[in-house]
Amino acid sequence: MKNNVPFGLYVHVPFCASKCRYCDFYSFAGKESQMDDYVRAVARCGAEFAPQLAGRTADTVYFGGGTPSLIGGARLERMLCALHSQFSIAPDAEITVECNPDSMTQDLLHVLRRAGVNRLSVGVQSAQDDELRLLGRRHTFAQAQDAIRRAQDAGFDNISLDLMYGLPGQTQARFMQSVEAVLDLQPAHLSCYSLKLEPGTPMGQENPVLPDDDAQADLYLALCGRLRRAGFDHYEISNWARPGRASRHNSRYWTLSDYLGLGPGAHSYLAGRRFFYPASLAAFCGDAQPVQEDAVPGFAPHGEYLMLRLRTADGVDTADFARRFGRSFAPYAAHLRALEKPGLAARTPSGWRLTEAGFLVSNLIINDVLGADDPD
Repeated sequence: MKNNVPFGLYVHVPFCASKCRYCDFYSFAGKESQMDDYVRAVARCGAEFAPQLAGRTADTVYFGGGTPSLIGGARLERMLCALHSQFSIAPDAEITVECNPDSMTQDLLHVLRRAGVNRLSVGVQSAQDDELRLLGRRHTFAQAQDAIRRAQDAGFDNISLDLMYGLPGQTQARFMQSVEAVLDLQPAHLSCYSLKLEPGTPMGQENPVLPDDDAQADLYLALCGRLRRAGFDHYEISNWARPGRASRHNSRYWTLSDYLGLGPGAHSYLAGRRFFYPASLAAFCGDAQPVQEDAVPGFAPHGEYLMLRLRTADGVDTADFARRFGRSFAPYAAHLRALEKPGLAARTPSGWRLTEAGFLVSNLIINDVLGADDPD
């Protein structure tokens, strides 16, 4: 493994006070004793990987979930202290903790600041209380407003907010009310996702009628326009940031940069190798070892690179593509060139990217571009 190449640390916290009605992530309501066992297991697994990453520096740390804020500041601080003792973490590392408004206490915020956390990602999802109830969220929008203002008063100036669109019965006017209400909170970053009905979730089983594709496209483009006017950079399909506030950790996933994942269900990508811990707290706390994982199903390595890079505003760097995979980008460029006139793709100084209109149909475009691999 190359030395001096930065990497990221991801810690999956599997605990939630209750499950949102749309969520299929590995999470559950845990007991205090389980949380303590989990914290010890994270420290143990970190120690096992530390020798492999000696000489390298982590420049991002991300606590995701689940609801990391639910386990309290003391446990999060213990995990962060353990990671500092095991890995070289850059002094200016981006350190993020995902939070839900109902567990963002003043004490939690104080401890996180003391521990060196400098970025919060808060699940707001909507400014409409009836939509929050439909989604199974535990907070009202007023509670979210209070939590975010407390965080800002505590010194957090790099706060990301999550917002959902395409909800049952949602109109563009109602969604844009949520957008305006969220912008009033002065976030540094926004992640905005359309609702997906996942099999096995309560909402998936109910199968409510969602806005059709045209309506969802209108919601998305209205969102893009408003955030552009508000001064946000649209740097990835579902992510917007004020200048200099793009998520450094999440950007690793889209650039195939190295990251180590710790926790049940956490995935890793190190030196081209993928592996994950089984999604079982009992197994994780019982000394389970990570499992080797194949490449993303349906994608060769170069196809995975194209799929991820075309999700970003920077797009594909053709010289980087040729250097990584030893193949010309020309066949793929021919497909993108055909999408230039209808405004779905655009040239950049270093290659090609999709436009916001192209983002709407990115799956179709990526499949078309990868068609260049098919024999005639």
